[in-house]
Amino acid sequence: MKKAMLTVAVLSAFATLGTAHADDTLKKIKDSGSVTMGVRESSGVLSFTLGDGKYTGFHYEVCQKILADIQKQLGLAKLDIKYQPVTSQNRIPLVQNGTVDLECGSTTNNATRQKDVAFAPTLYVEEVRIATKANSGISSIAQLKDRAVATTTGTTSVQLLRKHERANGVDFKEVFGKDHSDSFLLLESGRADAFVMDGQILAGLIAKSKNPADYKIVGEVLSVEPIGIMFRKDDPAFKKAVDDSVKAQLKSGDIAHLYDKWFVQPVPPANTKVGLPPTEATRAAWANPSDKPLEEYVKK
Repeated sequence: MKKAMLTVAVLSAFATLGTAHADDTLKKIKDSGSVTMGVRESSGVLSFTLGDGKYTGFHYEVCQKILADIQKQLGLAKLDIKYQPVTSQNRIPLVQNGTVDLECGSTTNNATRQKDVAFAPTLYVEEVRIATKANSGISSIAQLKDRAVATTTGTTSVQLLRKHERANGVDFKEVFGKDHSDSFLLLESGRADAFVMDGQILAGLIAKSKNPADYKIVGEVLSVEPIGIMFRKDDPAFKKAVDDSVKAQLKSGDIAHLYDKWFVQPVPPANTKVGLPPTEATRAAWANPSDKPLEEYVKK
């Protein structure tokens, strides 16, 4: 009995610690004077590495402003920002276990993920599409039959393709890249005939490739998805701080300006253009900020 009671006590203590950890991100940041940002190394122009531990991109810049606002709120003279590269596979676990405080990559907000993590208001609404070589002859889902289709491990893109009504009877082979640049390399090297992913990521990778004219984005829209900044759930104070910053950036026009900088204007160092102006759905999300999941966007 004593052993059982001790086990219960230990488990209760761990549960209490877990709850305290989840509820105290702002305290953790204030006490340590540091915060960890989750970044992607090759998520188009959303988040990518410059080498030597440096990163940039649309989501990266939005998160820098969020953290500057949190630093001001906490009255910190200095805030040490640490960068943790994440992948499609490990991003949610690293947020859940406290390794990453703010994930600034390219994550779709959906109902399943909301069971594990929280999201800031949507920053843009994405369309999942198909990239292929310009000379491939592929222009629709039906033409993927018996072809090799690349996607990134840990993403939902190929599942979306399989579920699409026009994919009925279309049998294709899946090949996986460990990250988005690896998946694009599969297409570039001819080991895949197509790459299925968020349109902005595809366009960004094409824009930064050696010969952008060699590629095109084709076919039916597979899904319309809200993309947002991700962080631990059950932490209302931290969520309010993040949400307030995003809403302020939307109201001031800062996010629209950043979107234009990264998705419309030439992107250094190659000065190529992604060429994706904001859609009507994205402008609607800016006008009425919310963290509603994908399922709310696709309701009939």
